[in-house]
Amino acid sequence: MLMKGWLSRLAAGTGLVMASFGAWAYTQTSGGYNMPTGVTEISHAVHKVHMAAFWTCVAIAVVVFGAMTWSIINHRRSKHPKAADFHESVKVEILWTIAPFVILISLAVPAAGTLIRMEDTRGSDMTVKVTGYQWKWQYEYLGENVSYFSTLTAESNAARQLHSGVDVTKVENYLVDVDNPLVLPVGKKIRFLITANDVIHAWWVPELAVKKDAIPGYVNEIWTKIEQPGTYRGVCAELCGRDHGFMPIVVKAVSEDEYKAFIAAKKGGTAVAAAAPVASDAAPAAEPAPAAAPAPAAVEVAAADTKAAAPAPAAKEEGKDELMKKGEAVYKANCAACHQANGTGLPPNFPSLVNSKVANGPADAHVTQILKGKNLMPPFPQLSDEDVAAVATYERLSWGNKGSVVQPAQVAALRK
Repeated sequence: MLMKGWLSRLAAGTGLVMASFGAWAYTQTSGGYNMPTGVTEISHAVHKVHMAAFWTCVAIAVVVFGAMTWSIINHRRSKHPKAADFHESVKVEILWTIAPFVILISLAVPAAGTLIRMEDTRGSDMTVKVTGYQWKWQYEYLGENVSYFSTLTAESNAARQLHSGVDVTKVENYLVDVDNPLVLPVGKKIRFLITANDVIHAWWVPELAVKKDAIPGYVNEIWTKIEQPGTYRGVCAELCGRDHGFMPIVVKAVSEDEYKAFIAAKKGGTAVAAAAPVASDAAPAAEPAPAAAPAPAAVEVAAADTKAAAPAPAAKEEGKDELMKKGEAVYKANCAACHQANGTGLPPNFPSLVNSKVANGPADAHVTQILKGKNLMPPFPQLSDEDVAAVATYERLSWGNKGSVVQPAQVAALRK
């Protein structure tokens, strides 16, 4: 029985070894089981350090478990019934003190060098400011007066809703696609200034080996230099609230000429279409709650125009019933996560809209707060004039509020 048990364990161990060799062949492409090699000089260096640490651990495991296995087999009771009675060995103790020290130093030196290079943003060709919101990203090309928001695509957003009836396997790039990707040129050293508007986020794109916390009131720096054109996807890597998993990152690396054309189009107003509503985003309107003054930023950032590309204004007037119906849908998709479906909010951070001074006050102030945000509430310039008018109307006439109807033309005028 003992022999059969030993043989079964040996067979299982052999199977694991063979499986590991199969996996090894796959990891050479970095296609899923391993850290990606990436498309930047830093990502290649990070991958090299990672693999050095991995194979060092494999070698240590082989020696340790090999010695254990050999001892178990050759010093079992049936073969050596009398246990050895030797004691300490100074030479062995010196060896197992020096060996880990040498191993750690050999890993620490290249790792430290790579970390230092990752933080060295000197000599950058351009700077992009990245701001995290619940639950979207804002990108500002400093010095170019170009700024826009990037949110989950309408297709993924619709498919992810409870009882949507949509087969998510048919949605292309489900939950990892956005309406407005970050467009960057290849072959340029790009400096990122990363911060947040509300809570802590983290901007992470594995293929670029870029991962940095986005902290309100603080600016972190990191850089990249993309070597190959392509589309590279990432996610928010810091739990930031209910819809943390629905604020993907998409970086589109293009040639210098394509990048210049993109910037020119943004400046000319022919930018990518505005985002569709993202479900459970921070609320469009909220009675302001006091916010603490932000801590000094780590890096002084040059002023940049933060206006997002506005959707084209709508001319026609809409009836109250139509606005209320559309407004309810926009509210559920963008506001209910913070202000709740019944408008009672989650005070003090997300004030109640029931009998709210904002919802019952001047319509212009209400719309302005939706477009520009306030305190913990992010701005919503990516919503169309119709959507802003609808959600403002819905908030102003629901839950016993006695505000007025808001028309798209009013929103268009205030957006200017």
